[in-house]
Amino acid sequence: MASQRCIPFFLSLLLILVLLCIACTSQELGFCRAYIGYIKTVKDFMFQDSDLFTDLALVSTKTFDVDSFGAKGDGKKDDTKAFKKAWTEACSSTTTAVFNVAKNKKYLVTPIRFKGPCKASLTMQISGTILASTQQSKYKKDERHWLRVDKVENLLIEGGGVIDGNGDIWWSNSCKVNKTLPCKDAPTALTLYKCKTLMVNNLTIQNAQQIHVSFDNCENVQVSNLQVTSPKDSPNTDGIHVTHSQNITISSCVIGTGDDCISIVSGSKKIQARGITCGPGHGISIGSLGSKNSEAHVSDVIIDGAELTKTSNGVRIKTWQGGSGNASQITFQNINMKDVKNPIIIDQNYCDQSKSCKEQDSAVEIINVTYQNITGSSADKDAITFDCSKHHPCQGIVLQDINLTRENNDGTKAICNNVELTYVGTVIPRCPKDTIHDQPIFRTYSYH
Repeated sequence: MASQRCIPFFLSLLLILVLLCIACTSQELGFCRAYIGYIKTVKDFMFQDSDLFTDLALVSTKTFDVDSFGAKGDGKKDDTKAFKKAWTEACSSTTTAVFNVAKNKKYLVTPIRFKGPCKASLTMQISGTILASTQQSKYKKDERHWLRVDKVENLLIEGGGVIDGNGDIWWSNSCKVNKTLPCKDAPTALTLYKCKTLMVNNLTIQNAQQIHVSFDNCENVQVSNLQVTSPKDSPNTDGIHVTHSQNITISSCVIGTGDDCISIVSGSKKIQARGITCGPGHGISIGSLGSKNSEAHVSDVIIDGAELTKTSNGVRIKTWQGGSGNASQITFQNINMKDVKNPIIIDQNYCDQSKSCKEQDSAVEIINVTYQNITGSSADKDAITFDCSKHHPCQGIVLQDINLTRENNDGTKAICNNVELTYVGTVIPRCPKDTIHDQPIFRTYSYH
């Protein structure tokens, strides 16, 4: 019987490999390489009676469990060495590998750098809890990172587990909490650096020392189904931070922190976020950009579908005076606000420091920003604020189908300085008429 089953089995296998090769020639399907090793998934769908396929899948994937390398997972013993050993073996595997963090255990670890490149596609299966050490002396070599993944391609991070930054001690020593303390960096909980063809799915990231998860110089990333949480008074705890990265899709994430739910900063382009639930926090931000007279560029950003509740800002673009470059081709659409302060805001005079900022002539230009189908309630009377540069006014700003009211039925208003503006459809509230720049053709911007 086994010999009779071999012929259709190998024909089916050949067909699958051909289809995978065709898919991998497409830039649109760049993620396929990360899944070539997961033949068992295809088997479950098409070959449920093939024991041979099961055997092949087991042979082609190796699992490296941190427990097998000495991790205790009791939340007390330092498991860092076991994590490093397991990663070294998994990354060196010539076949598809799984770096496994077991469920129902809590692993205490100090800063780790998971270095690539790796030899084959790899999964970080985080089913348990990874807990940060609170010994600040352990972070002296690198005060800005706790868990860092460097230069890994074809990586999947998932598992339903928890990454816990254990951030209380860092928050209490922040200059934003205690004004007498000097301002200094705190670690980002999870940093993905120069990673390509990356998927991050189904994780809880909480109580970060500072930023929760950062994508830095990454390409072709899909992020979905993350729960990102920390107290609303925790300082600088951005949820998802994107910097110098491109082709990033963020979907179906619930984020509530002490800072921006999503922040997108310089060097980033082709960023999409959809199905985002945000609050508490500072909203969804492009920037800040141009600090310390730097050049900054952000382009092709689409925020499509978001629910913001009781955040200190809604959708915001913020730039420092003195910078250069531009933020362009940005769309915010299909967004609902609930009791949000500053639901729509562009601030080209951003100043996040104790003393006032010096007025300067140069600015990061804001060009072609569309706000479409944004509704709900504003916590303040000022529902729309465009505070743009006198020397570099905001250009190509479009408001389409906007309805922002107050829960107590009081009216809302718009503050508009140095902005070229177009209305489409019903827009409530509106800027004074002398700020409107007539544009007969309405455009929306997208990318593929």
